[in-house]
Amino acid sequence: MIENIRLSFQGIWAHKMRSFLTMLGIIIGIASLISIVSTIKGTNEQIKKNLIGEGDNVVEVFLSENGGEYQMEYQGIPAGVPVITKEQKDAILDLKEVEEVTLYQSRLYADGIFYQNKSMEGGNVLGIDQDYLDVCGYQIIRGRGFSREDYENYRKVVLIDETASGSFFEKGQEIGKTIEIKGEPFTVVGVVKKAEEYEPVINSKEEYYTYYSNSSGMVFMPDASWPIVYQYDEPQQVSVKAPSPEEMSAAGKKTAEILNASITSTTGTIEYKAKDMMEKAKGLQQISESTNRQLLWIASISLLVGGIGVMNIMLVSVTERTGEIGLKKAIGANKRRILGQFLTEASVLTSIGGILGVFGGIALAAIIAKMSGTPMVISVPAAVGAVIFSTVIGIVFGLLPSIKAANLSPIEALRRM
Repeated sequence: MIENIRLSFQGIWAHKMRSFLTMLGIIIGIASLISIVSTIKGTNEQIKKNLIGEGDNVVEVFLSENGGEYQMEYQGIPAGVPVITKEQKDAILDLKEVEEVTLYQSRLYADGIFYQNKSMEGGNVLGIDQDYLDVCGYQIIRGRGFSREDYENYRKVVLIDETASGSFFEKGQEIGKTIEIKGEPFTVVGVVKKAEEYEPVINSKEEYYTYYSNSSGMVFMPDASWPIVYQYDEPQQVSVKAPSPEEMSAAGKKTAEILNASITSTTGTIEYKAKDMMEKAKGLQQISESTNRQLLWIASISLLVGGIGVMNIMLVSVTERTGEIGLKKAIGANKRRILGQFLTEASVLTSIGGILGVFGGIALAAIIAKMSGTPMVISVPAAVGAVIFSTVIGIVFGLLPSIKAANLSPIEALRRM
């Protein structure tokens, strides 16, 4: 085998231009496949980033009615929907798809938030537990967070984000100031921001409303102080953090199932539902992959053409080396040895083409990623598989010429010298 490989490299080096042109179909085919697979994976990553951000993995589970989000501020507390208990929270934490969980109440597009003669319209007010900031990826950038005493003593304190801060105060002047929420004074004790920020791509009206409320400012108060401004015994919403994006869908669905088990409403229209952006991302990814799969089939045609080119050049090589084959058979070389030599030469030729194609595909993927603005994701299994596949092409398309060489009569071969 080693001798056959050495002879193959000698033959390729002796006919460099012919060998390169023979490999060109394989190189183009493999490069196309690698770049398309990279584009598919890069597009999928971009879709996930656009919809759920990077490294967040948080799923919101909210109360819904007839498929839409239940509007607590307009519809009041729904009958048969109890406050989420510690036991339910512990049951959610026991799920293998859930790393952390937080409970909170919220008001979207809240009004009645003032500082002196300034108001904040269209923002979001949340009553949060002590886990919310960590689970949802917020960090304190000025002031302090909520203490245990803030919860135990029902203190009227708030945290605000940078957007809300900019609506009311000069930068750095927020701490200790008093804002009014529904006529109640609350002291600002800190300013927060997302640890990982991203700009979602807005493609629909629904997505616009999903992200608009956060972009108008956020105000956080301890959930113990929530009834001072809003309602007692108000059912919470839930955010759960999954270990990975792939587990977000299961985490949201199983959390909703645990919460729905406690609902005793007889109407059957009220239930907890996961805001499953990962499921939407998967749907868009499937559309993208189905389109790109057609391109993979088209790119595969060039591998077929490359294989035919290998067969053609190997047939030419057998004709050119008829005398060599005759001499080898005359001194005792059997059919198996001749067959092995030519199959090795064909597979080495296509393997080199496959390796060059992988490097070409990586370069092409980098160019596509740069031009399209999507992440560059190279699949190592695809690259390894491409090289193995190119070797198989050499064996398959080199089989006919190798058999022809192995079956040559030594007398006939020597006569053609």
